[in-house]
Amino acid sequence: MKLRVQNDRSDCREKPTLRKSQTVMQPNPGEQGGLSFNLQAELHTGTPSPPAADSGQVRVSMTGGSGESSGGTSSRRSRLGSHSHPHGHGGTQHHSNSESELDPPESDVDSGEPSASLAELRCVFQWIQKSLPFLVLLCVKLFIQHALGLAVGVGLFLNFLYVNKNIQSQVFLQDHQSKLKCIWLLLFLSSSTLLLYYTFLSETLYNCLVFLSPTIEPLAFWETLWAVGVTNLIIKFLFMGVKCLILLVPSSLVSCRTQGRWLMLTEELGQVHQATAPVPLWFRYLVTYQESDGTPGLTLGVLLALLYLILKLLGLYKQWTVLLRTVRVFLAGERCGSAATRAECMEAGDVCPICQGEYRDPRVLICQHIFCDECIALWFNREKSCPLCRAVITDQVYRWRDGATSPHLQIY
Repeated sequence: MKLRVQNDRSDCREKPTLRKSQTVMQPNPGEQGGLSFNLQAELHTGTPSPPAADSGQVRVSMTGGSGESSGGTSSRRSRLGSHSHPHGHGGTQHHSNSESELDPPESDVDSGEPSASLAELRCVFQWIQKSLPFLVLLCVKLFIQHALGLAVGVGLFLNFLYVNKNIQSQVFLQDHQSKLKCIWLLLFLSSSTLLLYYTFLSETLYNCLVFLSPTIEPLAFWETLWAVGVTNLIIKFLFMGVKCLILLVPSSLVSCRTQGRWLMLTEELGQVHQATAPVPLWFRYLVTYQESDGTPGLTLGVLLALLYLILKLLGLYKQWTVLLRTVRVFLAGERCGSAATRAECMEAGDVCPICQGEYRDPRVLICQHIFCDECIALWFNREKSCPLCRAVITDQVYRWRDGATSPHLQIY
């Protein structure tokens, strides 16, 4: 059997030379316009070798002209695959396998997508891009419908940030606190609260402070969420006002260290109040059902309300544990380190590294560094290590003694 394949632009042809050997590729310098190879393949079968006249020779001519494209590589691979296997039983299957190995699908390469997950993610981004104008219109519509409620929420939150920052600044000043500043912050919080409740007097939002439901009708999801958020900020305002009153107490009556313990206890009590205030609102919303729902709607609402109460009780148990620990710290009046002697203070330079002033009730830590009692107590409100050598002094940080109020919004 003799197979002869020739793809050349020139008309010159040569007679093939029969040679029974292994597959050999030889360059043919006689070809013009390209590079020609003689490919000789020996056919292996289960029967004895046929005579030389029946041996096969494949002659492939590859031209390097500019007219060829990348498809030529694929066609040459297909020719090699078609003549590298005998035409016997199962030849078609071997032929298809050879083509699949030599010619991988080019669709994945051409598309430039390495995996199906990236393709799906690209589809999602395309959907968002196409839907973006509609989403913007929807947000504008919601903003117009709830413009007053959103403006009130943003205004209250900005007031909270302003007062919270100023209270922390006054606590940090210790003996140099400005009483007029504290009075201004107290008046600012009081006026903001009264203005809000006067604006929404018909909704009786102040009922939420004493665990009663307001007169908002209908009490739908957005109305409930707004009432819970506003109540949470107002509760923060009330306890921040209590902190301002604590700061107004003269330092001759209450030391800075005792003042920090009162601030810590006030914040923990405020967080417990914030956690319990939304319970009546969400319970009413979950139980409420339409008359068309009938008994199934009422049953489902009661079940959801009971599940909510169970989750809330678990959360309140954790909050109560934190409150008890805070009360123990408040009553114990823990102090850092031990009292420093006069000789130790003189050796340290008689200057506190924190306030850069003379020592006031100096305390020496386990790392032998000496600080004022009030200064190091204020430092350990947020840190566990020594300010100088960073040695770990305490295992826990007593938060909120610096007058800070948690910005977390308790919406459930």
